[in-house]
Amino acid sequence: MNPPSIIIDNDSLADATIVKVGSANEYGILLEVIQVLMDLNLVISKAYITSDGGWFMDVFNVTDKEGMKLKDKAAIAEIEGYIRKSLGADSRYMPAKRRSVGVAASTDHNVIELTGSDRPGLLSEVSAVLASLKCNVVSAEIWTHNTRVAAVMRVSDEDTMLAVTDTVRLEMIKERLSYLLRGNNLARGAAMADASGTSATHTERRLHQMMLSDGDTEEFHGHVPAQPQKPNVTVRNWKDKDYSVVTIRCKDRPKLLFDTVCTLTDLRYVVYHANIDANNNQAYQEFYVRHVNGSPMNTEAERLRVIQCLESAIERRVSEGVKLELCSNDKVGLLSEVTRIFRENSLTVTRAEVSTKGRTAVNTFYVRSSAGEAVDQKTIDSIREAIGHNIQVKGHPEAAPQKKESPTWFLFANLFRPRSLPSLGLFVR
Repeated sequence: MNPPSIIIDNDSLADATIVKVGSANEYGILLEVIQVLMDLNLVISKAYITSDGGWFMDVFNVTDKEGMKLKDKAAIAEIEGYIRKSLGADSRYMPAKRRSVGVAASTDHNVIELTGSDRPGLLSEVSAVLASLKCNVVSAEIWTHNTRVAAVMRVSDEDTMLAVTDTVRLEMIKERLSYLLRGNNLARGAAMADASGTSATHTERRLHQMMLSDGDTEEFHGHVPAQPQKPNVTVRNWKDKDYSVVTIRCKDRPKLLFDTVCTLTDLRYVVYHANIDANNNQAYQEFYVRHVNGSPMNTEAERLRVIQCLESAIERRVSEGVKLELCSNDKVGLLSEVTRIFRENSLTVTRAEVSTKGRTAVNTFYVRSSAGEAVDQKTIDSIREAIGHNIQVKGHPEAAPQKKESPTWFLFANLFRPRSLPSLGLFVR
């Protein structure tokens, strides 16, 4: 009865496109709007949020990934239609199934969720186990933070390229991965649960939920390198209006607004007003919130919990190590092969995104030395030789060109500050 109002203004600003979204107000609608913009690969530079009463109005200044305003009229019309369809009454939670790294319907794959403690080479071991069980990794996203790891992996049967349906085989996958992930840390190793009911949850939101549930916000007393710039998160109460005011100052990066709003939403807070700004690589976010029960944060413990969760949400996606982007013809066991080469060269994965687009595998890895040192050119050259494909390296001196057979792999290396690698637990659907 109240279809969303979508207005795209490409004339008012010289450096950004304005997207105005209005709709009937309900819990979680702000996160859905931001999620849709993120899935469209749009970067939010400013935003103004208001949602008092039964209607909300969000105004976003957006650009493409290169920081340019949108210019293609056909693309703008397509974006408007996509947002309208995504927020329509019949499309609730549908953006979760249209992820940029998503795959076909659930009949085509099984979803495996992993959480727990980490160790160097763990992703390589997990990939090898899946390959030995004749499971092909269709897509995967892996995050690490504070000695913990969360992963969402979509796999198919090696022979049929469809979902595994044999219950005995599924139990074997659970058993093998659980044993592997448990490792030597029996007190805090793998976690297992049924993943049914999570298929409609956006993959990156699910990763936040998994890491939060696994306790990555808890203080770790081992050696974890400090963040280059720790987020500054404060909470104060505005008593006259019964709001809690959450203020965040940190280094800007892609998808930051999604991560903070996702966390507030999953902690059961409603954003009534917000002011978002990003300038000179710095982000400022101010949220006026109440709990779903209508009250502000009334205790110091509650405020501290929100601060810790927001700090962790910001830090989880910080990309540290060397960035490796690889593109090749897809084949069964590819992830196992690549991560084995990383492990043999004493590299550990801190974050990864693995996807297939048609017959092409598009993979991004952030890696660091298992000893915590910077990855040097010698290691890059060793990976180049082991993979056996032409590799283009950005950020390091080029080694002598190699003549190898097809296909072509593209590898871009950008140096970030190293950090420690967390861990894994298990869910299979």
